[in-house]
Amino acid sequence: MAVSPDVGYVLKRLRPTAPAFDALKEESRLEGYWMLVRLADGWAGGCNKFLKRGEALFGAWDGRELAGVCGLNIDPYFEGRDHGRVRHLFVSARHRRSGVGRMLVETVIDRARQHFAVLNTRAPQGAFGFYERLGFQPVVGEEFVTHRMMLSQDRKGG
Repeated sequence: MAVSPDVGYVLKRLRPTAPAFDALKEESRLEGYWMLVRLADGWAGGCNKFLKRGEALFGAWDGRELAGVCGLNIDPYFEGRDHGRVRHLFVSARHRRSGVGRMLVETVIDRARQHFAVLNTRAPQGAFGFYERLGFQPVVGEEFVTHRMMLSQDRKGG
């Protein structure tokens, strides 16, 4: 049974050092996804702690269980600071199709609107429809971007 995101989930800023994060990281790794391993390594090594202007890492909690994560970074593949990037979206299998992924990405979009003119992502093909339903447009011919959302036509780098 799906849980409504406005009833069952609590969204909070996240530090990937909690035991609940380790369980989600292991689930993602067993499914063949390495984004949460990279997230933990980047955090531990100090190269990505989501501390730059506009950046944030969010977790969706179902009680004491971490149901999903999603981050926002300044896009490292573009010069300047007007491009944001959706990072490390992962939702636990038992919470998929419950709206938690949408809630996480919509939170990232709302935050990105305050700091960036453009929001990029590089999604696996199976997630293309998900991002397109959220308003992202497909991008062809860019190595590190599959989808882009124009947030503001008149921002000059935040």
